[in-house]
Amino acid sequence: MAYNKVEICGVNTARLKAIPESRKKELLMIIKNGTPSEREKAREEMINGNLLLVLSVIQKFSGRGENPDDLFQIGCIGLIKAIDNFDPALDVKFSTYGVPMIIGEVRRHLRDYSPLRISRSIKDTAYRAMQAKERITFRTGREPTINELAKELDSSPESIVIALESIVEPVSIYEPVYSDGTDTVYVMDTLGDKSDDKKWLEQIALRDAVDKLSEREKSILIIRYLKGKTQTEVAREIGISQAQVSRIEKTAMLHIRQQMEG
Repeated sequence: MAYNKVEICGVNTARLKAIPESRKKELLMIIKNGTPSEREKAREEMINGNLLLVLSVIQKFSGRGENPDDLFQIGCIGLIKAIDNFDPALDVKFSTYGVPMIIGEVRRHLRDYSPLRISRSIKDTAYRAMQAKERITFRTGREPTINELAKELDSSPESIVIALESIVEPVSIYEPVYSDGTDTVYVMDTLGDKSDDKKWLEQIALRDAVDKLSEREKSILIIRYLKGKTQTEVAREIGISQAQVSRIEKTAMLHIRQQMEG
């Protein structure tokens, strides 16, 4: 199955079956370390076992007048790229990496073949503005103004407004785009940047490591590193001693480091 030729004609999507996460890990290790014949066989099984993932993603793009078969094929290209570039050494579910890759491939197709002749520079500005909006919201706990976005991107407020209005169907960054019951991927997870895949996967691994902390550990790290407060201020805010804050913080950082190192 090559990038430029994904055969789906005659496939009954109702009969598609997903493979368990444990099997995905086995296949990804074979793809990375197996013999050429083993890699090819594992790759085919991995592709076929994740077609439901592609189907679930492209359903988010229904109503745009696009042929579903075309979108499915484009989504499969994204799936194949995700399989070929995924690093199984990192403790990250494949879907967490695969979904943004599939969405990115579909979005590139829609952008490049959209009947609306919006310039690429305006679209790029819109996507950068969306990313900047998320960064500022994360830092401040509120949505930024147009002037704040313009300052963040070193651009004019007028160009930001025009760029954002060029996006026909804006969606919430917190809208889920895929869930297998245990792992949910949101729109915010699909907003890429210019970092390489290695750095991106490390960021995902860091987020997953933080998710495994206790609620108290998360609260202390948020107050310490996002709100920028001292351990004494944290202790006063949550009602424990500074020594307890220090101990919990050190334990949380140790757990994150252990998770990141596998």
